[in-house]
Amino acid sequence: MSQAYPRSFSHIGLSVTDLDAAVKFYTEVMGWYLIMPPTTISEDDSAIGVMCSDVFGAGWGSFRIAHLSTSDRVGVEIFEFKNAEKPENNFEYWKTGVFHFCVQDPDVEGLAAKVVAAGGKQRMPVREYFPGEKPYRMVYMEDPFGNILEIYSHSYELIYSAGAYE
Repeated sequence: MSQAYPRSFSHIGLSVTDLDAAVKFYTEVMGWYLIMPPTTISEDDSAIGVMCSDVFGAGWGSFRIAHLSTSDRVGVEIFEFKNAEKPENNFEYWKTGVFHFCVQDPDVEGLAAKVVAAGGKQRMPVREYFPGEKPYRMVYMEDPFGNILEIYSHSYELIYSAGAYE
């Protein structure tokens, strides 16, 4: 058996209650590139219609989607489904599934303020991983649609290569 090699991260899919507002938030606050504007996908015999029926099963009808990209080429698909609703408790971290995604910005505090000003929420104070030793900072946030996002000051591998939590 051959050894596994590290696969690159392609994209993440986010569900929101208002696609147009989400595109505005992610392009203006995060600076992500809009590579496909909001588009309606319908349940039909087209290639994409068939693919979606494979994923969602019969009877999904239609949804809206937009495609964005980060500066490091990671794709972000944003979906708005019929009857979309923001969950009452969007932070059930103990349940299996993706509970957050993380972006990197050396100005953690500045980006956090922009997220809040755009209708998001700061879930905690900005914290340091190695206070007085290294400048690595982080904060958990919430976008205006209830998705949990984290902000790191430095790259993931740099923060954790320091021997995490010694």
